[in-house]
Amino acid sequence: MAKPQKSPAGGFTSGERDYIRRELDMFFSTYPTVTEGFPLKTWRGGPQARQPKVPPTAKGLLERGLMRLDTSQSFPRLFFTETGLTELRAMMRNRRFADPMKFAHVRQELGIDPAPAPTERET
Repeated sequence: MAKPQKSPAGGFTSGERDYIRRELDMFFSTYPTVTEGFPLKTWRGGPQARQPKVPPTAKGLLERGLMRLDTSQSFPRLFFTETGLTELRAMMRNRRFADPMKFAHVRQELGIDPAPAPTERET
């Protein structure tokens, strides 16, 4: 039986970092944003019909107050809390946890890197 991963002092566990990287990575040639949140699937039938399917890793983030669940829209989503955004910024600043090139879109959204200057064609 595997031991549960303990989170580093206030940070994300390795499993949580992996989950976050997967959710913020390019998806069908589009870059997701932090402000859009992480979409969740819902149960189609049974006693939990129309309730969100929250992955175990996300449950840990919810329990620790790093994310919050929003079910007010047609599709449920997970959003970072202020504490979670602080931890996400720390994660994105660390090259070992997030590749700066691969996650440049997230780093720009979080204000870590400046937005690129527009080219002549874009002006």
